[in-house]
This record gives sequence, structure tokens and C-alpha cells, in this order.
Amino acid sequence: MKITKNIYVFIFIFIFILILFLIGFKLNLIESTSSENNLQRITDYNEKNIVLENEKMIKKKKVSEGKDIKEEIVDSFVFEPLSKEVIHKIEGVSWKKEAPVKLEDLSYVRVLYWGFDEKEHVGELIVHKKIAQEITDIFKELYNAKFPIEKIKLIDEYEANDDLSMADNNTSSFCFRGITGGKGTLSKHSYGIAIDINPIQNPYIKGEKISPKAGRQYIDRGNIRKGMIVKDSICYKTFKEKGWIWGGEWKSLKDYQHFEKNIDLNEE
Repeated sequence: MKITKNIYVFIFIFIFILILFLIGFKLNLIESTSSENNLQRITDYNEKNIVLENEKMIKKKKVSEGKDIKEEIVDSFVFEPLSKEVIHKIEGVSWKKEAPVKLEDLSYVRVLYWGFDEKEHVGELIVHKKIAQEITDIFKELYNAKFPIEKIKLIDEYEANDDLSMADNNTSSFCFRGITGGKGTLSKHSYGIAIDINPIQNPYIKGEKISPKAGRQYIDRGNIRKGMIVKDSICYKTFKEKGWIWGGEWKSLKDYQHFEKNIDLNEE
């Protein structure tokens, strides 16, 4: 009987220990599952935040890039007093001591423009300081309208030779020289208050004289082609709205490339 009683006690203890083991195992399993779930939630949360942050960074980058592009475009339309480098380049070439304007009366202008190749280019002009802001604004409008201009270089690149500049279809402004076809009369270019745009597509015509010679194919102003200036074109309207005179409306001759501004240069 004593042996039987001991067996029952042993079985009871064994069952009790087994129950405790099973309870402990279940608790560990629940805790492990809970930890895994928590870990998964944390992982999901972190991944979601990473995605959101990446999206924010992409958006921020796009905004930043857009701002940089905008600022770059704005910075490409500037005017400033002539630097020492520019003075060194034009002195004795497009500007001479006999010129009617002083070097400090001129401004260097940098603009963006759309070329005949439909690409963006940087152009340089020298104009009178009194119209520097206005000419900068005009070329900004022409750029926004994508009006094509073949090239915009300082006429000093052509040794201040207007014929060479026109033959190369160069758009230019200041140059100390006489009027085309005239003697003893200074051109408005000598004051930096005139500009010639796309000379080949917009030639100077007086009787049998056509300048540049390549402009002969553009005598027919009804056959409108790239770079031509005609009434109601964006180039014509932009200059006229700001009070400029167009040579294409002159009676005795036609200077389709030419715009000039009548202003009092002595007025402060």
C-alpha cells in the first residue's frame, strides 16, 4: 500500500510539473508572438517613415531644383557697369575717345536667348545705362516667347566692323560709328540707344542697296520665316510697347533689323 501511495504522489508531482511547463511554454509563445508583432509594427512604421521621408526629399529636391533653375534664368538677365575686362576689350575698338558717350555711361548686359538651333544661348550687349534695365526686360520677354535670334555678340568680336557683324547675322547694339549710307552723322548705335536684330532676316534696304547681301532673299516681307521682324510679331510689339522706333516703318528706306530709342541722355 505504501508503494502504491508513493506512485500516486510521483504521478501527481509529474503531472503538476508538466502543467507548469506547458503554462510556461504557452506564456513564452504568447510573449514571443507579441514581440514579433511589435517588431513587425516597428519595422513597418520605420519603413513607412523612410518612404515618406524619401518622398519628401524628392519633392524638396524638385522644388529646390526648380528654384535653382528659376534663379539661374533670372541671373542670366543682368546688367552692370563695364568691368575692367570689358573696357579693355572695347577700348579703341567699338569705343574711342571721340565717342559721344563716356565709358561710365555704358552698361554691360547679359541675356539668355533661343538660337536658330532651338537651344538656349547666352548673349552679350553693351547699351547706354539709361536703357539697360529696359533692354534686359525686352530680351527676357523675347526669351519667354522663344523668339529666335541667331547670335548676340559684342561687335568687338568683328573688330567693330558693322558689315562683318551683319554678314554673320549678329545682333548688336553699341558701336561708335556713322549711320549706314551716311557721312558725318553719328548713328544712334554710337550712343548705345539702338540695336540691330537678325540682320540677314531683317536687312537694310535703300534703293538698290541691300545690307547684308544675304538679306536679299528676305526682301519679300510677306513670306514670314524664322527670325524675321514684321508688324505684330512678338519682337515688334515688345519694342514698340516700350516706345522704341522701328526702322521697318521708315519711309525713305527700310531698316528692318533696327530699333532705336529717343531719350534725353543729358537728363539726370
